[in-house]
Amino acid sequence: MLSADTIEQLARELYEARKTRTALRHFSQRHPGMTVDDGYAIQRAWVRLELADGRTIEGRKIGLTSRAMQQSSQIDEPDYAPLMDDMFFEQGSDLPFERFISPRVEVELAFVLGRPLKGPNVRLFDVLAATEYVTPAVEIIDARIEQFDRETQLPRKVYDTISDFAANAGIVTGGRPVRPHDVDLRWVGALLYKNGVIEETGLAAGVLNHPATGVAWLANKIAPHDEQLNAGDIVLAGSFTRPATAKAGDNFHVDYGPLGSIAFRFV
Repeated sequence: MLSADTIEQLARELYEARKTRTALRHFSQRHPGMTVDDGYAIQRAWVRLELADGRTIEGRKIGLTSRAMQQSSQIDEPDYAPLMDDMFFEQGSDLPFERFISPRVEVELAFVLGRPLKGPNVRLFDVLAATEYVTPAVEIIDARIEQFDRETQLPRKVYDTISDFAANAGIVTGGRPVRPHDVDLRWVGALLYKNGVIEETGLAAGVLNHPATGVAWLANKIAPHDEQLNAGDIVLAGSFTRPATAKAGDNFHVDYGPLGSIAFRFV
C-alpha cells in the first residue's frame, strides 16, 4: 500500500494533468508495488480536490465490463469512477478538443436512478426496479496517464487506469429514453459512425450479459466504503464497442435504432 503522502501527491498530479492537458507517465512504473486499492485511494483523493473546487458528482461510470478488456488488463472484475458535473456535454454540440489529451469514443447505455441502491446484495432486478429510465450515452475516454509509455511503449496497468478516473473524461446522452422493462436491454444495438463511416457495432449484452448487471456490481462494490448510488444518479453501464479514436474536426453519429441517435463533433 502506498503511503498517504504518496497518494495525495499522485492525486495532485492527476488533478493538474486534467487542467493542463498534459499526460503523465505510468504511476505503476514509478511505484512497482502499486495495487488496485492504491488506484482507488488515488482516485478518491483526486475527487476531494475536484469537490474543493466546487465540482459535484453526478453519477458513476463502470469500465472494463467485457471479458476481453478484463483479460487484457489482467483483472477479473470491472472498475469504476465518478462522473463530475463538468464532464457532461449536450447532444448535437461541438466538443472543444482542447479539453482532452487523447480522446476516444465508446458506446454505452446510461441508467438514471429514480431511487437509491445500497449494497450489499443488490441484484439485477433491484437495479431495474430502481431505474427511472435508460438512455443512450456516449463516453469520451481520455488518458491523463499515458495509455502507452512514451519510451517503452508498454501499456499502462489497471492500477493506472483506476487512479485516472477509470479513463473517464466526458459523457454525451441523447436518443430516446426508455423505461427498463419496456425493451430487452440485452438486445439494444448501436452503429458508431465517424465522419460518415461505420467504425464499430455492438449489442448491450456485451456488457456482462446484461448492462444492469454492472450497476448491481457497482452498488455492492462501493457499499464497504459506506457509499451508495443515489436517486438522480446517472450510471454509465459500460461500453459495448471498442473505443474509436478522435481528433479535432471528427464528426460522430451513433445510431441506436428504435432508441434514436446521438451526434456531436470535436472542434
